Parts: sequence; structure tokens; C-alpha cells
Amino acid sequence: MDLESGSRSTERRSWSTYRTTLLLAYQSFGVVYGDLSISPVYVYKSTFSGKLRLHEEDAEILGVLSLVFWTLTMIPLCKYIIFVLGADDNGEGGTFALYSLMCRNAKMGLLNASRNTHEHLLPSQPQAACKDTRTSLLIKSFFEKHRSSRVILLLFVLLGTSMVIGDGVLTPTMSVLAAVSGLRIKFPELHENCTVLIACIVLMGLFALQHYGTHRVGFLFAPILIAWLGCISGIGIYNITKWNPGVIRALSPYYIYNFFRKSGKAGWSSLGGVVLCVTGAEAMFADLGHFSKLSIRIGFTTVVYPCLVLAYMGEAAYLSKHTEDLQSSFYKALPENVFWPILIIATLATVVGSQAIISATFSIISQCRALGCFPRIKIIHTSSLVHGQIYIPEVNWLLMLLCLAVTIGFRDTHMIGNAYGLAVIIVMFVTTCLMFLIITTVWNRSIVWAILFITTFGSLELLYLSACIAKVHHGGWLPLILSLITLLTMSIWHYGTTRKQAFEIENKVCLERFLSLTPNLGLVRVPGIGLVYTKITTGVPPMFAHFVTNFPAFHRILIFVCLQTLNVPKIPIDERFLVGRIGPKEYRLFRCIVRYGYKDGGWDSYDFEDQLFMKIAEFLEQEEDELWVNREMAVIGKLSNQVVSAVSRSKEVEERQRKVKFEKVLVREKSKPEVRELVEEREAGVSYMMGHTCVLAHESSSFIKKFAIDVLYGFLRRNSRRPAVALGIPHTSLIEVGMVYRV
Repeated sequence: MDLESGSRSTERRSWSTYRTTLLLAYQSFGVVYGDLSISPVYVYKSTFSGKLRLHEEDAEILGVLSLVFWTLTMIPLCKYIIFVLGADDNGEGGTFALYSLMCRNAKMGLLNASRNTHEHLLPSQPQAACKDTRTSLLIKSFFEKHRSSRVILLLFVLLGTSMVIGDGVLTPTMSVLAAVSGLRIKFPELHENCTVLIACIVLMGLFALQHYGTHRVGFLFAPILIAWLGCISGIGIYNITKWNPGVIRALSPYYIYNFFRKSGKAGWSSLGGVVLCVTGAEAMFADLGHFSKLSIRIGFTTVVYPCLVLAYMGEAAYLSKHTEDLQSSFYKALPENVFWPILIIATLATVVGSQAIISATFSIISQCRALGCFPRIKIIHTSSLVHGQIYIPEVNWLLMLLCLAVTIGFRDTHMIGNAYGLAVIIVMFVTTCLMFLIITTVWNRSIVWAILFITTFGSLELLYLSACIAKVHHGGWLPLILSLITLLTMSIWHYGTTRKQAFEIENKVCLERFLSLTPNLGLVRVPGIGLVYTKITTGVPPMFAHFVTNFPAFHRILIFVCLQTLNVPKIPIDERFLVGRIGPKEYRLFRCIVRYGYKDGGWDSYDFEDQLFMKIAEFLEQEEDELWVNREMAVIGKLSNQVVSAVSRSKEVEERQRKVKFEKVLVREKSKPEVRELVEEREAGVSYMMGHTCVLAHESSSFIKKFAIDVLYGFLRRNSRRPAVALGIPHTSLIEVGMVYRV
């Protein structure tokens, strides 16, 4: 009976796991694959918009179809589904996840380098430890010895991140404009300005919905994408059987060779349009934190991949018989009776695809801000259950203005496609290069496997990259300008922040010196609790020493709070607070290090305050318990020696044991007043002390450093949110200490 009940419970758990995985796979259609699934609308149009023409029946179109098929197979299927998804960082994906993974396994990182002392308390992935190979030791040693290599690696990661942010501008523009242009099939007399106006209205509506949050509008996303994939695959089968069943021959890579042999340079130039078939493939890895590897693999391999292949084959079959419809082949290939439903579904699908990249942009900017690479901005968590669903008002409206500017300025999907393809392929190449380091230093595999990986996928991506770079003057300059501005912003903010923290560390006051000076200053302890926010984990921050020197008074209970964001996705709440006492017990000084992951949830000042004081109270009780244990062990040791030396004195032993029990009760009674004092002082009032610093370059600094710190970093600081506002600190309880930092 026990065996039977055990097998039934195992079956129930297995069924529950399968059901959860299938549910996640269903939900992933509305978030992950929107951008990838809308690509058939504009791939062939962009590919044949240059000098490439259909000179011979089936030759060029079969070559392009073969390129599309093998690009879809090699990059999304082989590279991302099989390899890259395995490089998750505790279930999280994306460029920063790869960087975080490398930083924890080797000294490659610059972000939060001083916080590695706490890494042993962080959650880790349950994986078998692999012995370092000779190659991994050489690579790790190289990065440890050369700081310039770590700087280049960080800039390389920020380059990929800035390109993804650029996609947040290009994806909605390209998708919506391509879908709306289908109206001109039915209304040829419709002026181009009308389609641009309609596209702008759709874009404004899309960005206006963002503040409602993905969890409120996302329930429609998955059905729309599934309906879209079903429609394009069904129409693809219809076109294959009606126009040219022979297009199935394009599955042979021979047609790629034949394509380049006949088309030459024009064929190479057309690769800038072919690469658009894999736009959105990076989202499968970037959005991994919301789903699971198995669910994403199931959704892509069973539904998305076959539907896209059928759609591209069907459109190629139509084009092989209607070469005059090159610039509108997708809508021309639709049967007459399904044109309007497909147009409506296509427009809705573009909204879904755009929503996915906009949400990814919000998530990436939030990670950059948490790791000190982006100015402080307002982040609103739109879901209490899924922390990754956020809304950033400033970024949302800025993206909308940029999308409208690109739509009105370019007006044509051809030039936008050139810009789009360049941004996409640069992000993929950054991921490939980072995977080389992951394979060698994290997975500790042979250098042969790493070289094989980067040769296979890197050479393919470099081929596409060369074609996209050749079109820089035809719109490809746009993502370069956007990424350059974003990269400059993140680099300047990171540099200024690190110099500011370095100044605080160099000018901190030694704790012993501060405690020795306090009696001579005539300090007054006022009622209440003071929370001093600082970035340093040892000593007294210069801001607080400056305050005490000019105003010798602070609260009866003082807590130095150090907020840290570590290079891990999430940190459990029970491991988030590290509490310690500063100085003698009667001083009532504490230090609390609060650690967050770069994907942890939103900030609630009241909830944080409750958790902080709860941890302080637990620390006081634990401290008293440890004191009691030490006393008890000392007494028991004495008693055991006495028992060994004189067993006859058993009555005296019993008496001493009673004293131990009484001492235990006495110590616990004494611990209550300190905890009670904490509660009473909190009721008296809680004040927050922060530095209001002015960061300036030193007078002896170079002109470049003065321009970077005084002008650029100063401009970013003046136009970003104040730290107190970002932390939600009540204005009536805030004490700001002004100070000038010469870095």
C-alpha cells in the first residue's frame, strides 16, 4: 500500500511539473517570440530592396530561402536553444547574466568588485564542480593581471546592452510600419503620409498602454501570437501547394552556394535583409528569467520554428511565380478572402512583438541602474507577483518620441531595416564572444570546443555584420548613434560613481579614532533612531564625520546602512541583511549591510524599515544568547572538573546547576530592555541621513577628466532622481549633509 501511494504521489508531481512547463510554454508565446514571428512581413521585401533581382526562375529566390532556413536553424535553434540557454545565471538570462556569471567565477568584473567578500552567502547553481583547465587558468590570470582587459570587457558588455536598448526604438518602428503598409495593397491611391500617420497613432497607443503593466494587457498576447503563427503557416502551406511545391529543394545548402555564385556582390549585400529573419532571437535568452529553459525550448521547436519555415517557404513559392510583387510579396501572397483578418492580426502581432522588446528594454535599464551603470530613474513595478514586470515612465516616453521621429524621418522600412539588422547582429556577436569565455572559464571545457563554437557561429555572424556595416550610410548609422549615446551615458555614470565611492573609501574616518574623539566633542544623544546611508562597509563615512564635527549631536541609536547590489539575479530575504555592532555596547552603534540582486523586486521604504528593525532585534537577542552560551559553557566546564575531582560534592553541583538556570533566566530578562529600548526609540522618531555631495574633478586633473566629471557627470546627476527620492525616504524625516568631493 505504501509503495502504491508513493508511486501515485510521484505521478502527481510529474504531472504537475509537465502541466507547469506546458503553461509556461504557452505564456512564452506572448512575450518571447513576438519580434521573431513578425519577421516574415518584411524579410523578403528588405532582401530584394537593393541591387538583387530575380534574373532566373527559382535561382535567386531559392537561394534566399535556403539562406533564411539555415540562418533560422543555425542561430535561434542551434546557438540559442541548444547552447546559450544553458549559460543561465541562476535561471536568469541576458548579456548581464553572462557577465555576472563570469565575474563570480573569475576576477573579470569591475562592477561592485569590492563586494566579493559576501559571495559565499549568495545562492549558487547546483552543478558539478569542474576542475580548472590550463586554458581557463591562463584566461583568468590574464584578466586578473591586466585591468585594461577588464575595462574592455565591461565596455564590450555595455555595447551589447546599448544595442538592445537601440532595438527598443527600431523594433516598434519597423514592425508597425511594415504591418500598416499593407493598406496600400487595397488602396493604392493612399498617400504615404497616411500610412505614416496611422503608424504613429498605433505607436502612441502602444506606449500609452505601458503604464498599465504587462500583467494587465498580456493575457491577450499569447492567443494573438498563436493565431498569427497558425495563419502564416497555413497560408504558407496553401502557397506551396498552389504555386511551387519545388521550393522544398531550398532546404539543401547547395542553393546557398549557387545563389552567391550567380548573384556575387549583390547577393552579399542582400544579407543585410536576410538577417532580419532572426530578429528577436536574443529575447529567448534575455527573457529566460520569466520562464524556464524547457518551456522556451518546447515553444520554439514545436510551434515557432516549423511555422516560420512554412511561412517563408510559402512566400518564396509565390514569389517564384510573381516576380513583379517583390516589394509587397507578403500581402500579395494572401488569398483574397483572408486579407483583412490577416492584416488586423498582423497589426496586433506587431504590437505584441513591440511590447516584448519594450519590456526587455525596461528590464535591461533597470539592471544597469542597479549595478551603477545608469542614472537614477523612476521604476514602477506593475506586478506584485512577477518582479520583472516593470514600467519606467521617462524611458517609455523617450522611446515613443524616438520611434515617432524615426517613423516620420525615414518613412520607409528599407532604411529602417538596414539599421535594425546592424543592431541585431552586433548583439548576437557580443553574445557569441561572451560564450567563448563562459565555455572556457565557467564550464571549464576544452579550448577546442570554445574555438569550434566561436568559429561556427561567429564566422556566420561576421558575414552578416560585414553586409550590414556596408549599409551604414543607408540608415545603418542610426543604431550606431543611439548605442554611442547610450554607451557614453552608462560609461560616464559608472566612472563618476566609482570615483565618488573611491573618494569616500579614501577619506573615511577610522572607527577607533572616531570613538576616541567622541567624548572630547561633547556629543549630545537625542531621542530616536538615526539611519545613516553610506556606500562604505567599514569605518565612518566622511559625510557623517563632517556632520558631527559641525553639529555634535546624533540619535541614541545610530545605524549605518550600506545598500549593495551584487552581480547575482536575486538574493533570498533571509540572507539579505548583515548586522553588526560598532564599538562598545553602551554606544548603541550598529552597521547593517543590505544586499540586493540586480533583478530583485521593487523598493518599499516602509517594508524595508520594518525588516531592518526586525533584523536588529534578532541580532540583539542572538547576541545575548551567545553570551549566555559562553557563560553556561564556562560554568559547566568548572562543574565537570569539580565532579571529576570530587564526586561526593554532588549537592554542590546541583546547587551550581540551579544557579546556571537562574543566570540563564536573568540574562534573557536583561536582553529585553535593549530590545524594548529599540522599540521605544523607534516610536520617538526615525531620521534618515544622506550626503548631498557635489562631485568635482581635482584641480590638477586633466582636461578630459574635468570635462567628464564636471560637465557630463554633473549634468547626469542634476537631471537624475535624487537618492532620497529613489529610496522613497520621507522628506520630513530626511537630513542631508552637504559636502564637496574632489575626485
